[in-house]
Amino acid sequence: MTVVSVTVDTRLVDTGDDDFVDEAWELKERIRREEDVLKQRHGFFTDAYRRSKAYLLIEPGYDDGAVVGFAATRRDGYILFLAVHPDYRGEGFGRRLVAAVADDHSSVTCHARATNEAALAFYEHLGFEIQRRVDGYYEDDGDAYYLRLGDGGITETLSRFMPGG
Repeated sequence: MTVVSVTVDTRLVDTGDDDFVDEAWELKERIRREEDVLKQRHGFFTDAYRRSKAYLLIEPGYDDGAVVGFAATRRDGYILFLAVHPDYRGEGFGRRLVAAVADDHSSVTCHARATNEAALAFYEHLGFEIQRRVDGYYEDDGDAYYLRLGDGGITETLSRFMPGG
C-alpha cells in the first residue's frame, strides 16, 4: 500500500549550493537499484547537481525532511535529472516538478533512455516531443531520445495540469 503525505513542500536549491545533494543521490540510487535507470556515477551526479538549479519535493519530518522528488536543471531549462520516489508516483509530483521548471524557463528539454518506457510515456503525456534519437548517449552505451516540451506553448501544455486549467 502506498501512503502519500498531503504536505509535500517545494524547495529551490540555487546553482552552486549542495543542499540535499546526499538525499537526492540516495533517491537516485534507490531508483537505479530497483529500475535499472539513472545510472550516473556519484562524482558526475554530485558535480552536475551543484552546477544546476534543483527543484525539490520535501516531505517535512523530524530533521530537514525527506526528499521525495527532484529535478536538477541547467540555466537553459535542460532537465539533467528528474526523479520521484516510487511511493509518490501517480500523484502529480513529477508534473509539479516539470511545471516548476517550465515556469522558470522559456524552453524545457531533456534526454530519456530509449528503453525507459515509463519515462517516455510520462514525458509524452506532459506534451514533450521526441526531437531525435542519440545512439550511445549514456556512459554504458545506452541510447537516448532528446525531448522538448511541445511548441503548443508551455503555458498551454501545462495549463491542463493546473487547477482551473
